[in-house]
Amino acid sequence: MIRLLIQAFIPDAENTQDKQVRERYCVLSGAVGIACNLLLFAVKLTIGALMHSIGILSDAFNNLSDMGSSLISLLSAKLSSRRPDREHPFGHGRIEYIAAFVISFLILLVGFELARNSLDKILHPSPVEFSWLLIGILALSTLVKVWMFSYNRYIGRKIGSAVVEATARDSLGDVIATGAVIVSTAVGAFLPFSIDGFVGLAVSLLVMYTGFGIAKDMVGMLLGGRPSPELVQDIERITRESPEILGVHDLIVHDYGPGRVMASLHAEVADTSDLVKIHEVIDAAERRLRDRLGVEVVIHMDPISQDDEEVARLRALTAGIVEAAGAGLSFHDFRVVRGEARINLVFDLVVPYEYTPEQARAVRDSIADALAQADPRFAAVIELDHQYV
Repeated sequence: MIRLLIQAFIPDAENTQDKQVRERYCVLSGAVGIACNLLLFAVKLTIGALMHSIGILSDAFNNLSDMGSSLISLLSAKLSSRRPDREHPFGHGRIEYIAAFVISFLILLVGFELARNSLDKILHPSPVEFSWLLIGILALSTLVKVWMFSYNRYIGRKIGSAVVEATARDSLGDVIATGAVIVSTAVGAFLPFSIDGFVGLAVSLLVMYTGFGIAKDMVGMLLGGRPSPELVQDIERITRESPEILGVHDLIVHDYGPGRVMASLHAEVADTSDLVKIHEVIDAAERRLRDRLGVEVVIHMDPISQDDEEVARLRALTAGIVEAAGAGLSFHDFRVVRGEARINLVFDLVVPYEYTPEQARAVRDSIADALAQADPRFAAVIELDHQYV
């Protein structure tokens, strides 16, 4: 059904790199979410009131918070698609992350309030008026949430939207919560004591867990988390489609929101290359990355020696020493500067983030000592570095 809605309301739906197309996807997701959650809230509120069940009422107000989340999602889609301006030259795409963060707090707030009401029901239990008809209607309502999870996940992955994917996860949590309410209410009808308050408490904890998970993910994005391995691999693969580019390192990706990604990297080229020709190769690689991935990339050229056998021998020697120094270590930008009585081996040493500054300096010094032991003329000039991907 969602594909029919997409065909009806989103022209050129496959062109998800287009900002207007992407905005229409988010608006469609939000509008359908508002309508579905409003319907579910009304149905569950009525059933909960008729059965005097705090568990069902908790589930109803959970759907009401979902409607607010859909509204925020819709508004954020409009705001995040605004053009860059003087104050925000990288655009407004991170509004989506902020919106998802706000959604997580709304979910946490609803969960806390549901927990408070459930505890009150545990302390002051009251009978639940059981009805198979109402339970059946409640069971049918879960199918709506299953469909909402499905279409939100589909749209979220298609356009790469953190907000829509967060909504999908919330919908899946609602399916589990409603299922638990139905089962426990049916079981509770045959028990000599009320479990309604405990059911409501379990639902509230599940709601809060969902909100916490979304908040945790969004904090990572706002702080500047690592890019996806798929994006990193695509950038490196597309860059190296030019045979003149021999290797890639020092890749840094800056995420300013969906569709607003910038990156920089170092491309290794032969030191005998023609400067003008290599400049054209680099320009072509930057255009490929922009056209295929929508990523604005700045590429720095690093000349490396290919034909010097002595440099190749020293690079291989250094590689063996670095590999023996510890797992996760690597190096790049290797150069040899020869003097009359001294040979400088210049390179960047990439150390894992798990290393403390003291450990990083210690392993750097151990590598320098090992090179000096291999040949007293070797003086290692090592710059410590980290991977940003």
